[in-house]
Amino acid sequence: MTALTDRLPDFKQALKQPYILPLIAWILSMIAVPIGLWTIGDSIIPAAALIGVVLQFCAVLIILYLAWGVRRTAIAFVIIAVVTFLMEYIGSTTNFPFGAYDYTPLLQPQLGGVPLAIPLAWFMMLPPSWAIAYLILGQNIAPPPRRALFVLISALAITAWDLYLDPQMVGWGFWVWENPSGYFGIPWVNFFGWILTGIIVTALVRPSNLPILPLVIVYGIVWILQAIGLGVFWGQVGPAIGGFIAMGSLLGVAYWRSRQKV
Repeated sequence: MTALTDRLPDFKQALKQPYILPLIAWILSMIAVPIGLWTIGDSIIPAAALIGVVLQFCAVLIILYLAWGVRRTAIAFVIIAVVTFLMEYIGSTTNFPFGAYDYTPLLQPQLGGVPLAIPLAWFMMLPPSWAIAYLILGQNIAPPPRRALFVLISALAITAWDLYLDPQMVGWGFWVWENPSGYFGIPWVNFFGWILTGIIVTALVRPSNLPILPLVIVYGIVWILQAIGLGVFWGQVGPAIGGFIAMGSLLGVAYWRSRQKV
């Protein structure tokens, strides 16, 4: 049998796909944020964050559409958007499952006090997390025990991203914690909420036949850019190291597993 990576689409061919334009635009928008901050000031941060989310969302949406078609992609989007919005709404109003926090008015538009960019952010990172879990487990994830493990690893993969995200977003003033503690001011219960949400959504979507290469590229780009952003430009060295280790470890295991015979 050949290694799993030998079945990945050709990298050069991947660069010719329609998702490459929003992918490049998203990378450029991330690079432009520190420049805009120096030249314009903090006022650009909400708009810059929203633009980055929309562009990455568009790239992942196109990646899934090319592999799954309109109907399956739309169903996945609706499930992710509805479930994550409800979890965030419940979380910000009842303190379960993330802990006691509130969104500020900075990130607009909002519905019920929850920024509408939040479900888009879940959508833009869950499929890359599925791809990581798929590579770690190999091809056959259909049996119930392996499916359950796939769901858990997917949830851990997106939660690893939050080791970057939450400290950065709190630093930018997008939400506040009632009792800052734990991981650089982020209560540990928050990560339980992320894992739970990731488990619920992944179990409902039941992703399969994933376009692995472009989704893993997205995960890897986030890993690198957020480490540089937090560690170099935003002065959050601790979260930069934490996210770098967590996401990097999963990427490393995924790469190692993909080189094994399956």
